[in-house]
Amino acid sequence: MKVKDKRIHRKIRIRKKISGTSKVPRLAVFKSNNNIYVQAIDDLNQVTIASASTLSKEVKTKTLSVESAKEVGEVMGEKLAGLKIKSAVFDRGGYVYHGRIKSLADGIREKGIKF
Repeated sequence: MKVKDKRIHRKIRIRKKISGTSKVPRLAVFKSNNNIYVQAIDDLNQVTIASASTLSKEVKTKTLSVESAKEVGEVMGEKLAGLKIKSAVFDRGGYVYHGRIKSLADGIREKGIKF
């Protein structure tokens, strides 16, 4: 099995167990070689509530690093706080929880979002 195939299997396994609502959205993460993206998703209504990435205007750095991932997390945390959302479900998308993914989660937590 290729590394990508293993990640997809982990993603499916995680996705079977978690779901988001309008009060407690699912924070879905996608990471490419150049960028990192996060979306707050309401799975019941199938709507994206908010999103942020290294391509967003609010993010100052355009290169992917641990620092830029944390900055994306802070931007996402501010957007969720503006929508009066206090908690969420973190969907790491099958990625290992360290490095950029952990940094992104820490940035969201710093803005008061619990998960």
